[in-house]
Amino acid sequence: MGAVEAARIVVDTLLDAGLRHVVVSPGSRSAPMAYALAEAEAAGRVELLVRIDERSAGFTALGLALSTGAPAAVLTTSGTAVGNLLPAVMEANHAAVPLVVLSADRPEELRGTGANQTTVQLDLFGEHVRFAVDVPAGSDPQRAVETALSAATGAFEDTPPGPVQLNLAFRDPLIPAAGDGLPTPAGRRVYRAARHPLALDFPAASTALPERRTVVLAGHDAGPVAEAFARAHGLPLLAEPSSNARFGPNAVGPYRLLIGHFGADSAQPIERVVLFGRPTLSRPVSELLARADVPSALYQPVPVAWYEPGRRTDLPLETLSDLAEFAGRGTAAWLDAWLLAGAAAQHAVDLVLSASAAATGPSVGAEVWKHARGQLVLGSSNGIRDVDLAGTPPAEPQATMFANRGLAGIDGTTSTATGIALGGREETTVLMGDVTFLHDAGGLLLGAGEPEPRLRIVVLNDAGGAIFGLLEHGAVAAAGRYGDAVERLFATPQRVDLGALAAAYGVAHHTVGTTAALVEALSRPVEGRSIIEVRTDRRRLGELHRAIRAAVATAVEGLPQP
Repeated sequence: MGAVEAARIVVDTLLDAGLRHVVVSPGSRSAPMAYALAEAEAAGRVELLVRIDERSAGFTALGLALSTGAPAAVLTTSGTAVGNLLPAVMEANHAAVPLVVLSADRPEELRGTGANQTTVQLDLFGEHVRFAVDVPAGSDPQRAVETALSAATGAFEDTPPGPVQLNLAFRDPLIPAAGDGLPTPAGRRVYRAARHPLALDFPAASTALPERRTVVLAGHDAGPVAEAFARAHGLPLLAEPSSNARFGPNAVGPYRLLIGHFGADSAQPIERVVLFGRPTLSRPVSELLARADVPSALYQPVPVAWYEPGRRTDLPLETLSDLAEFAGRGTAAWLDAWLLAGAAAQHAVDLVLSASAAATGPSVGAEVWKHARGQLVLGSSNGIRDVDLAGTPPAEPQATMFANRGLAGIDGTTSTATGIALGGREETTVLMGDVTFLHDAGGLLLGAGEPEPRLRIVVLNDAGGAIFGLLEHGAVAAAGRYGDAVERLFATPQRVDLGALAAAYGVAHHTVGTTAALVEALSRPVEGRSIIEVRTDRRRLGELHRAIRAAVATAVEGLPQP
C-alpha cells in the first residue's frame, strides 16, 4: 500500500467517525496526509487550518476540541515537530480533551540509521495519551485509527476522553500519482458547535432530606448542573468562573473571602461540601476541602482525568440522588446568611475598586466578566483569579466559559482562544496577562488566506508577572532578603511594545489605562481580531488586595448574627 493511499484511509476513517477539524503544520514526511486532507477539504468534508508553529497548532486544535466538544486533530512532520505538541497534549490529558495527534514518521528501515529528522516518536507523550500506536509504512491503518478515536472519545470503560497519538510511518514516494488531482470543489459545509450558555432546572429537594449547612462548590468544568443542584437544595453556590455555573440566585461572588466567616468557630459553621468539577483557584477552598471535620463529596457520573482514584478524600458519588442524600437541604437561615454576606462583600469590593479611576487587575476582571458575550476564555495566573474575586454572578449565564485549567499553564493561551473562536463561530473574548500574551505571541500569526476569528484579546499589562507578588515571594521581596532577585527571577519584568507587536501581525490594537476607558472599549462590536491593552501598575497590587480583604471583613462583621 502506497503512502498516499494509506493517508486517504486515515483521513476517511477520521472523518467517517465525525472529526471535522484538522490543524496542519507543514513538512515533507507528513505530505501524504496533507494531500489526502486537501482532497477531503475540496470535497467539503473537513475544515483545515495551517500553522507553521507546531506548538501553536497543538493548542489551536485543543481550542477547537474544547469549543465543538468533538475530536480535533493536529498533523506534524517528524522530529522536533512532534515534541512541540507536548504542552498541548499534557493539557488535553488532564482536562480530558479529545486531541488526536497525527505524527508522521520515517519507515522502520530508516530508524536508528541517522536519517534526517528521525527520532523515537512512539510513546513520546508517555502517560499523557490514552492510546498510542505505530502504524508501519505500507500497512492498512484503519483499525488503528478506529481504536485511537474510541480512546480519544472515552468509549473504553473506566477511561475518560483524552489525547491519542497515531504515529504514521510513510515510505517514498510521498506525493500523489501523476494522474491524481483535487476533486471538483464542493460547497464547504460549515461545522458549528451547538454550545450556548446553559441553565438547568431541577425540582425542589424533598423535605424528607435532613437540614444541613452544606455548600456547593463548583470548580472548573462543573457545568450548569451545579447551579441547578444548589438552587433545588437551597444551598449557597461557590462557583469558579470557568465552572459555567457562576450564575443564579444562590451564587456568591467573593466567596473565597467568606469561607473563614463560616469557619469552625462561627455561629453557622460549614458542615459539608458538595463538589462539582475541579477546584483550582484559591487556597481557602483547598483548605476547606482538606479539613477532616468537614466531609466532602464529589459528583462523578463519568470517569475524570484530573485525579487518580483513591488520592483524594472526597467521597465520589455517581448519581444526583446519592449526592442529595449526602448534601441534604439548606435552611432559609443558612442560605440567607451566605447571600447577605455575599452581597455585603460584593459591595465592599466594588467600593474599593471604584475609589480609583485607574484600571487594576480586579476591576479589569470584573468588567470583562460583565461585558463578555458568546465565549469567554480566561488565561491562567491572575486573570481568572481577578474574575473569581470581583466578577458579580449574573442572574442567567451570559457567555460560555473556557480556560486551560488541566495544568493551569500560561502557554498557548492565544492559540487556544483562536481555536475556540473558530470552532464556536461566535464572538470570543480572552483575558490574559502580559507574560501569558508574550509567551504565545506567535499564536497571533495567521497565514495568508487563513480564516480569521472574531476574537478580542484583553491584555492586562503590568510589565511582568504580578501573581508572584501575591504569593509568599512577595513577602520575601518586601523583607529585602533577596534584593532584586525576586523581581528578576519571578516577576520577569518586560518592556515590549505590544502595539508594535500587534502591528507586525496585522492585529488592531488599542491602549487604555482607566476602568471607564476599558468599559468603552468592551462595548464595541467584536469584528475580526483586536487587542485591548490595559496598562496597570502591579507595585500596589498587594496593597489593593489587603484593602479589599479588610473592607470585606469589616462589611461582614457588621452583619446581624442569626
